Amino acid sequence: MIHRLLPYAKKYQKYFLLATLCVIGECVFELVIPVLMSDIIDYGVMNQDTHFIIVNGLLMMGCALIAFLLGSLYARYAAIAGQGFGAALRKDVYEKIQDFSFANTDHFSTSSLITRLTSDVNILQNAICNGFRPLIRSPFMLLLALLFTFTINAQLALVFLIATPVLGIGLFVIVRRVGPLYKLMQSSIDSINTVVQENLSAIRVVKSYVKEGYEEEKFEKINEQLKKHSESAFRISVWNMPLFQYVMYPTIVAILYFGGTMILAGTMQVGELTGFLSYVMQILNSLMMMSNVFLMLTRSIASQERIVEVLDEVVDIKDSGNTELQIQHGTIDFNHVYFKYKSTAKEYVLSDIDLHIPQGSTLGILGGCGSAKTSLVQLIPRLYDVSEGEITIDDHNVKEYSVEHLRECVGMVLQKNVLFSGTIRDNLLWGNPNADEKELDWACKIACADEFINRFLDHYDTDLGQGGVNISGGQKQRLCIARALLKKPKILILDDSTSAVDTASEATIRKGLASLKDTTKIIIAQRVSSVLHADQILILDDGKINAVGTHEELLQNNPIYQELYYSQLEGAGL
Repeated sequence: MIHRLLPYAKKYQKYFLLATLCVIGECVFELVIPVLMSDIIDYGVMNQDTHFIIVNGLLMMGCALIAFLLGSLYARYAAIAGQGFGAALRKDVYEKIQDFSFANTDHFSTSSLITRLTSDVNILQNAICNGFRPLIRSPFMLLLALLFTFTINAQLALVFLIATPVLGIGLFVIVRRVGPLYKLMQSSIDSINTVVQENLSAIRVVKSYVKEGYEEEKFEKINEQLKKHSESAFRISVWNMPLFQYVMYPTIVAILYFGGTMILAGTMQVGELTGFLSYVMQILNSLMMMSNVFLMLTRSIASQERIVEVLDEVVDIKDSGNTELQIQHGTIDFNHVYFKYKSTAKEYVLSDIDLHIPQGSTLGILGGCGSAKTSLVQLIPRLYDVSEGEITIDDHNVKEYSVEHLRECVGMVLQKNVLFSGTIRDNLLWGNPNADEKELDWACKIACADEFINRFLDHYDTDLGQGGVNISGGQKQRLCIARALLKKPKILILDDSTSAVDTASEATIRKGLASLKDTTKIIIAQRVSSVLHADQILILDDGKINAVGTHEELLQNNPIYQELYYSQLEGAGL
């Protein structure tokens, strides 16, 4: 699975190579120092040669300085490579999420995607910045130090042949047990983010129902779960140090014992044992670094798998890439359309939808909760793809158009009104970044948003706050309608988008929409008054077409429409 992330590293292979060379050079100069120190003891001190001691001492200082400079250069190159790798990976993951259809997004929770985009990428990034040096340094230093120990005294170096396998087996057991726990930790972080996100987005509901205590208990439960998984993971991983000490300290004692015996026997000099012990410490540090790297890699592998899941997610909306085919009119046809959210689902959400919507006409859609009204309109801009049948616009299957062009030609105001942090102007320009003041006035007048915008001191430059908290629900809906109108779409879909608007404003909006003669309009509503004057009204019942007709036809022949009409409008004298 590592090969999936190699392309991101290749972009910075120059800096990875320079960092590697710096680490190797640093190791070489550090390993020369014990040799020089051994010579100072065996030849300089023993022979009382001051000049030899000074020269070799200066050489030791020079080696230490060069090693320090190489270490500093490594830090620079590793930072460029690591941060660049993280930025490139984060960018591609974010872009992949932008390409997701609604069905793809349904595979992951919002909080999980946020965790993967932030925490998991950061773990990989830190693994490179903090783990690349010991990853290169520890095996290189280990091999060279072992080579020097065998050069000094091969018999004494054989002690490592006993200690190393014991340490390796213990480390393998630790890594194998701690790996799955790191995955559980990241999943628990997903759950924490979910609870926090829901609580903050619904903070007004929480406070109005006095549910702060309930939310705290829910958070405490998830937080305790994360604590439990973290404790289990770190409880096992901290055995790394005791295991290391348990194996290596007896090794040092053995080396001192056998080395001292050799000195007394005259087969080894004091300087050689001193140098040998210096290399032993290098070997110990290398083994310690290597074990820490293994633990770091174990955690990064868990994060890597979660990121690759996002990158490898197959986007089920395939773009035709046909930029030549353009929507000219906006005539829509549903040809025996069936739809279900998952291919494995037993029942269809929509069944045998056969419908013709002429250019410039207005279609009203009524139906009870769960009748699949929203599911129906989401198929037009390919937020989901049909399971069977086809949808055509201007006699071309919607799959033949490029996704970008199709969605540019379809203005959709969703059930849940979404505004972004910034001013009214910032939000309206989402519909058309090049819109001038005249176009803004036109769209806001049709959407009946000019009524409240003109009351604001800063007009279009009024700050809405996060998510539009500074305005009411009805005002949000009108701004969302104006934003969609600025696209000047061939097809305009309003999904219950005037539910929070008063009847007078709704009537004004309806008259404004009627002036858009060339725009095909689809209006989903709960109130009959919202679709009363539509060219045709569709009654959906349990995902099937119950009836299609004008207000007069349905009022005369359709029991569902009659019940809705008389229950809502008869009392108002309509």
